[in-house]
Amino acid sequence: MQTDPQLARSMDLEPISRLAARLGIPAEATFAHGPTKAKVDHRLGDQPRPAGAPRPRSVLVTAVSPTPAGEGKTLHTIGLSLALNRIGRKAACAVRQPSMGPVFGVKGGAAGGGASQIVPMEDFNLHLTGDMHAVGAAHNLAAAALDTSLLLDNPLGVDPARITWKRVLDVNDRALRQIEVGLGGALNGVPRASGFEITPASEVMAVLGLATGWGDLRARLGRIVVAGNAQGKAITCEDLGVAGAMAAILRETMHPTLMQTSERTPAFVHAGPFANIAHGNSSIVADRVAARFCDWVVTEAGFGADMGAVKYFDVKCRASGQSPDAAVLVATVRALKVHSGKFQVKPGTPLPKELSNEDLEALSAGCSNLTGQVQNVLAFGIPVVVAINRFPSDTEAEIALVRERALEAGATAAVESNLFAKGGEGGLQLAEAVVAAAESGRAKFQPLYGLESSIESKIETVATRIHGAGRVEYSPAAKAAIAELTAQGFGKLPICIAKTQYSLSHDPALVGRPRDYVFPVRAVRVAAGAGFVVVYAGEILTMPGLGRVPGFRKVDMDAEGRIHGLF
Repeated sequence: MQTDPQLARSMDLEPISRLAARLGIPAEATFAHGPTKAKVDHRLGDQPRPAGAPRPRSVLVTAVSPTPAGEGKTLHTIGLSLALNRIGRKAACAVRQPSMGPVFGVKGGAAGGGASQIVPMEDFNLHLTGDMHAVGAAHNLAAAALDTSLLLDNPLGVDPARITWKRVLDVNDRALRQIEVGLGGALNGVPRASGFEITPASEVMAVLGLATGWGDLRARLGRIVVAGNAQGKAITCEDLGVAGAMAAILRETMHPTLMQTSERTPAFVHAGPFANIAHGNSSIVADRVAARFCDWVVTEAGFGADMGAVKYFDVKCRASGQSPDAAVLVATVRALKVHSGKFQVKPGTPLPKELSNEDLEALSAGCSNLTGQVQNVLAFGIPVVVAINRFPSDTEAEIALVRERALEAGATAAVESNLFAKGGEGGLQLAEAVVAAAESGRAKFQPLYGLESSIESKIETVATRIHGAGRVEYSPAAKAAIAELTAQGFGKLPICIAKTQYSLSHDPALVGRPRDYVFPVRAVRVAAGAGFVVVYAGEILTMPGLGRVPGFRKVDMDAEGRIHGLF
């Protein structure tokens, strides 16, 4: 069988200018970056749809709690858009830009796979149009401005112990998690402890994903809190005088990038926040531009439904004023077997071969995670279709069991999917089920909590209703931070919980659907520019590391400039 890169290279690509014209995007609103990708003016999303055009439909794709190998969520975001086009719906997908950390680490690329890809997959996974680097440059400019202000007379009264702004890099590099800066004498800065985070964890990336235009981007950058003074006052990028320059660096990043899928349907690529340490969704402007020219927009939220989907509803929908008509929850037999607790899975190592054997007992136990994730989406009033991403080793009995449990949990349908092997043709039944759910009128979106609730109340609502905790336990540092943020006026923001993606809980060892445990909150900080409060539960890293056999070892380039080894 051909690899994903081989399949991608065998596809006859349409010039991106022709695809844009076919969609109805004006030539003057596209900015080509070679023949296969182009920026599209984000302001097109503010324009009304043509007279008589139907109301655009929005579909969110999420998943069960995944294994380190991933369960095909991006594949289904792309593939569902292919299938919708095949049944006569004019559809596009809106996806995040991959980080090169996972690309060269454990997980690999994020262009989908098989017959449901975004192509060229090398462009998609490596650099694209430079947005990731612009986010890093803007973030690090703020860090340099802060350290310079601290050194040169400290006019803002920055307390070094209250600096929260680190630096970022789009590479997995554990050696940079904790560092000392300002060493080497008085001319080099004020010595202090600091560190690096991966670029998708930057608040600047979150801002890019949630901003609705240049003016909103500029205002949000100014509100970013980077430190505090001795009296507890928040110090922002506006206070440092750096927000305007950050906005200038990010000017072109506001435009989403138009690419194409393996079936020449449109894909809008923009922003790239991780869902375990940020809000984990594609951008608001990508969704809006796609909805200006297409009748159906399929977008994804990172990791399981308790992660990206909850943040989609509680953070992104509040910022955009929009909500989906339906959700697709991707499940695999192998992931649900892992949630039985019977199999040992570790990031960076192959999944156990025993997962390929029929095991209805393990699958039945692990379906508790499926039940929990379906009900997590239903808690927001959105109908759910379960897509069972079929692997060759899955048996008919296993597929039937997953379908039965999905329907028992409240899904409107549970459909076998073969999008990897067959592209849009392998998702026709899924597309029909999604259309039926979206057009049923069953979507009655409701946030999980009101913004007037206290920070503690919001945390406890999400921890108990979504993650299954019995109670929340706060560290002294978290309690102090909540009190300070409330006093500073940040108590009415939504929350964004940073935790492991491998469990409904904070602990990756608690598989299935853990209940009535203690949910530990160890730290809390504000992302005022993005517009939410970040809550750190358990041990979660904002700078990943490389494993013993990192993915970059397989990547190479030949004398003709062809890239090999991406997966």
